[in-house]
Amino acid sequence: MELFAGGGGLAMAVHRAGFRPLLVNELVKYACDTLKANAATPRGEGERIPSPGERWPLVEGDVRRVEFDYLWDRVDLLAGGPPCQPFSLGGVAKGDEDKRNMFPEMFRAIRKIQPKVVMCENVRGLLRPSFKPYFDYIERELRLPFEERDGDTTWREHDEVLRTRLDEEPSDPKRRYEVVVTKVNAADYGVPQIRNRIIIVAFRSDLGVDIKRFEEAVSPRYSEAALIRSMLDGSYWERHLDVPGHVRERVMSRLPDTPPKNDGKLPWRTLRDAIKGLDGQRSLPTVPWDRLDRREYGLGGFTGHIGWPDARIYPGHTPNELDRPAKTVKAGVHGVPGGESVLLTDDLLPEPHEGSPYAYRHRYMTVRETARVMTFPDDWELAGPRGEQMRQLGNAVPVMLGELFARAIASALDEAESKP
Repeated sequence: MELFAGGGGLAMAVHRAGFRPLLVNELVKYACDTLKANAATPRGEGERIPSPGERWPLVEGDVRRVEFDYLWDRVDLLAGGPPCQPFSLGGVAKGDEDKRNMFPEMFRAIRKIQPKVVMCENVRGLLRPSFKPYFDYIERELRLPFEERDGDTTWREHDEVLRTRLDEEPSDPKRRYEVVVTKVNAADYGVPQIRNRIIIVAFRSDLGVDIKRFEEAVSPRYSEAALIRSMLDGSYWERHLDVPGHVRERVMSRLPDTPPKNDGKLPWRTLRDAIKGLDGQRSLPTVPWDRLDRREYGLGGFTGHIGWPDARIYPGHTPNELDRPAKTVKAGVHGVPGGESVLLTDDLLPEPHEGSPYAYRHRYMTVRETARVMTFPDDWELAGPRGEQMRQLGNAVPVMLGELFARAIASALDEAESKP
């Protein structure tokens, strides 16, 4: 079951890992339109279990009005990214007092369905010193979700109750969960983007999941050191023979003379890798400078690969560089912040811009390029105008990152259930 599904990144990842969606919920209209355009169908009023192969049953609207009882003890994995505005560095930072805090709805769903596993993705802001006590409370509440907090109790009072209960032997191990919190940078998992998040996974205690084995399965496999080594030994440039010499010289001039120690990991993937195509994708065609006009030309047959005018680089907002992972894709309350979606190209400026440290032309990234650094497939159709499409991508979980965790969860369940 998927809550706060947004544009479908995590739902798609979990589905790819072999889980069959029983219910998907989302509130925002354009995100619902995206889900319906690709994989989902409105569930309607009937509460039923879909047959294998059916499209995802979508319940549109406020999660607080969704009933889950009919799924009691039928859900292997409850997944979702509760809205993170209360905790993000870019938000108003009201924490648990913010009405947009949807963690209570995740706990309500757990109490209604008793899933085997819970998976949540959220921002690193949850670990800020000012929020850390509340995050610790969330973690304890996830370990004991059936110890429900009543409306007259503060979270600090409830936290004391949870601390006491956790020191006691559980009367029913199905009502307690083992929690694993993993700090991730998506680039360390093969996503061509710097994206620091936390992923919380909770396994029901009665399953006897090997937590250590799970932690090993979700350990990082890519590194910046390996990317630097690949540039120094030339293997990176062998994949990109069309890079102009002056670009390669600029990139190489910033690298250390001595290669980093071999850590046995794969090189970080870069924005250039994403545009050229990962895992069998076709290369995206270059956006001509005379087509930054908001018009869909169908370049190379790709949708959403549309040039956008008036890109600017502001002080404090450095642009994306092709030979690094992309900067964090952000949703932005008033659109995407300047710089985060600006791309520095390989084309030199005819004349240097006064006061600018960059000798290269720049433009906005297209929606399709942005979808690629979120590891969305090219055939995933995003609904709404450009700003809403970028918002969906900025709020999403990179598909590749979500799929790795979902596959590790599936393996952990399979191993636990195969025990005599």
